[in-house]
Amino acid sequence: MYDFIIIGAGSAGCVLANRLSEQSGNRVLLLEAGPRDWHPFIHMPAGIAKLVNRKGVNWDYETEPEAELNQRRLWWPRGKVLGGSSSINAMCYIRGHKRDYDQWAEAGNPGWAYQDVLHYFRKSETNERGADGYHGGSGPLNVADLRYTNKLSTVFIEGADSVGYGRNHDFNGASMNGFGLYQVTQKNGQRCSAAAGYLRPAESRSNLTIMTGAQVQRVQIEQGRAVAVEYLYKGHLQRAEASREILLSGGALNSPHLLMLSGIGDREALKAFGIPSNVHLPGVGRNLHDHLDACTIFHCKEPITYDRTNDAVIALQYAFFKRGPGTSNIAEAGGFIRSKHAPDERPDVQFHFVPAILDDHGRNRIKGYGFTMHACHLQPKSRGYVSLRSADPQDKVRIFANYLQDPLDRATLIEAVRASRKIAHSKPFEPYRGAEMFPGDNDDSDAAILAFLRKKCETVYHPVGTCKMGQGHDAVVDSALKVHGVQGLRVVDASIMPTIVSGNTNAPTIMIAEKAADLILNA
Repeated sequence: MYDFIIIGAGSAGCVLANRLSEQSGNRVLLLEAGPRDWHPFIHMPAGIAKLVNRKGVNWDYETEPEAELNQRRLWWPRGKVLGGSSSINAMCYIRGHKRDYDQWAEAGNPGWAYQDVLHYFRKSETNERGADGYHGGSGPLNVADLRYTNKLSTVFIEGADSVGYGRNHDFNGASMNGFGLYQVTQKNGQRCSAAAGYLRPAESRSNLTIMTGAQVQRVQIEQGRAVAVEYLYKGHLQRAEASREILLSGGALNSPHLLMLSGIGDREALKAFGIPSNVHLPGVGRNLHDHLDACTIFHCKEPITYDRTNDAVIALQYAFFKRGPGTSNIAEAGGFIRSKHAPDERPDVQFHFVPAILDDHGRNRIKGYGFTMHACHLQPKSRGYVSLRSADPQDKVRIFANYLQDPLDRATLIEAVRASRKIAHSKPFEPYRGAEMFPGDNDDSDAAILAFLRKKCETVYHPVGTCKMGQGHDAVVDSALKVHGVQGLRVVDASIMPTIVSGNTNAPTIMIAEKAADLILNA
């Protein structure tokens, strides 16, 4: 018998395991379907380029054919390893905009306004620049400036500045607008995942049990209360009981999947798969949204990109000194702008600059040297959903992202591509810019750019919203993250976001878990 059972050792689950086990009287079980984070490519920041096709640490999802994207199935990598997606992401430390959180609170979620959650961002963080009103100085998650950057990352910032977009030294400070180098979740030149920052200091505690290779099949509900979980471990079905709470931290895909397998979801949809309904919650799996990404790619006239590198030299430099290109997160620079479609004061387009040719997540290797300007729409209006494929827990959910269904999403991404081209054609890029590869037709019409978006857009790995926080028929959890209609069950991960934040989702997910830990311990 445990006090708490945490399902999923990703960004949120690692935080919960640390914070709940800090009190020695709490017996905590952490279940993770994937392996330990032993692989050296996880800890070497530039190793992300080698993790792309490594199936053992990735759930390897794909969407159903997307109607607005030429019926393409989009690849959705999600971390299946200690640390979850924080062990395979690009480490950019971005919190989002103040307005994102104020909007959550205004929608009926007290305690989630920016001034409420800022405390938890600061609590989670040790920023190597030092603590201040925005940043923490003693948290488990180490945030650092990059030790190494490619020359073209600086050119990108200079180019954006030269065309009027301005500079920004701290995207998580007073303003998000402008361009600069990203701060990253790294420590001593190594990735600081949620597993490294939160789980490693806690794993020796006698009251914390960590099980990898344990895939949860369902949560058992008895008389309206979550009492136990069933999980598959080494081919055998096991059962663990929780006296206080069961916490789902599987992410935007696995958390709704487990709820549905446990009889929590739309009653009629569950009935179609022969699953008895415990709680009728039609919002489970709905409200799916994500940042869709357009990659504008140019050839580079100088051989200074990351397309052709001496991996042996880089590995030795990294192994002995934790310096050089091995410490790069590859997406070193970026920025935020407000397009003409921005509905409020928030930037609505984000850029990630990669000094390499990055087509199809880097899976399509193209000869030569080049650079890639990623641009995504930060407040998409299109909504999708996830649904069961079958009642078999081993079958992955079906993903219907419904990208670009809303006209605003299409119009904003068209403008984002034009902004990428504008930066690439700025004076600082003149010595380096070769021919445009993608879109590549020199046609700047809306129709041509939209055709390119339909053909080439991909996820930038930020799915959220499928266990929406709030009240009403479409909500799944309340403002304390308790599942409506069930005692002893909460969801703690990015799936609870009512609306997506204006930026990368890892730091906000960690904040959500920090706040949840306080809610749980003070209940």
